[in-house]
Amino acid sequence: MAGFLSKCKTKVKDVTIHGAFPKTYEKYAKAPVGPKKVIFLEMRTDHITNTFQPLYDILTTEYDLDVRCHFLRYSFAGGKEYFTRSLEFLKDAATASVIFVNDACNVISAVPIRKETTVIQLWHACGAFKRFGLSTAELKFGNSREQAKRFPSYKNLDYVTVSSPEVCWAYAEAMDLEDEREKIVPVGVARTDLFYRPETREHARQSLLRAMPGASEKKVLLYAPTFRGSPANAVLPDKLDLDAMYRSFSEEYVLLIKHHPFIREIHPIPEQYRSFAKDVTQEMTIEELLCVSDVCISDYSSLIFEYSLFEKPMLFYAYDLDDYFDWRGFYYDYESLTPGPVVNTMEALIDQLHHVEDLDLTPVKAFREKFMSACDGHASERILRLAFGDRLEQYKK
Repeated sequence: MAGFLSKCKTKVKDVTIHGAFPKTYEKYAKAPVGPKKVIFLEMRTDHITNTFQPLYDILTTEYDLDVRCHFLRYSFAGGKEYFTRSLEFLKDAATASVIFVNDACNVISAVPIRKETTVIQLWHACGAFKRFGLSTAELKFGNSREQAKRFPSYKNLDYVTVSSPEVCWAYAEAMDLEDEREKIVPVGVARTDLFYRPETREHARQSLLRAMPGASEKKVLLYAPTFRGSPANAVLPDKLDLDAMYRSFSEEYVLLIKHHPFIREIHPIPEQYRSFAKDVTQEMTIEELLCVSDVCISDYSSLIFEYSLFEKPMLFYAYDLDDYFDWRGFYYDYESLTPGPVVNTMEALIDQLHHVEDLDLTPVKAFREKFMSACDGHASERILRLAFGDRLEQYKK
């Protein structure tokens, strides 16, 4: 029965990807391209994410353009809803001048994008940490290589923007662009431009004090782990011992917890620890938290690349490293890559935190130079130049 259902799903996917999607696009591509039409395509969320926000703000406030957003809700919407959202996007995309996407996209990959349209894959992470795309073929996290080739997610891209020359090879492998490496351009990541603005840091400080007034006279520990499992069924990591953290650090620090946006169910902080710890997943953005944190504790999250811009201490609580490696894998040796101590028990984590001010930050600085060299505060300018060339200025308000 399982084999029969799998064949039925593959057949439906074939009809959709290789039939309905290209036919819809070709029908609407008979109309001329709108030179001012720009589309931001969010694959999973129902809102504009931080990957797009800086560019969206620039294009909507400083230029007279027809800027549109589509939210496909891949892995979150039901099959029928995803299909409907995809067709609506394709009708719009058929006459778009520029399309920005920030995740794997089987819809764009399925259609004959016209030469007048520029498609830019901004991706949603800096650096190259966890494997994705074809790099996960045959791993638990990914599809088979046969399925990945049959239903590609990285075709029809004009550019893929990345955070440094160092990581181009990883994106070429993941996106099956080994023969088109010139498409991968290390021009930086737009959202990192915010970190170079003094007003960003001040705004973050004010957000912190609203969320956690007790932080005004204490240092800030940020715990920001990634999710476990698949995006659609993301599991909350639950190995942080709040009681031990409270007893060890409540006099000196506040602890802010930020979970991955795919996590749907967040455990409440017990009452007795709320003067010390707070889950700010819904209250503060990750950009704000990186700005105000004195120490970052993570595991396998790519936020460490952005945090390296601040050249502050990082600790890695990797209690399930072996399992996670089997599930997803990494582009670099984990313990060689991470620019800070790696621990797998709470006792070791607490010990490292007691000595965190003695940490040598030379590895963090080297990490920043290696993986974030193109993130200098001007990435948005370079990305918009890729998208529009010299013609953007004619639309200046």
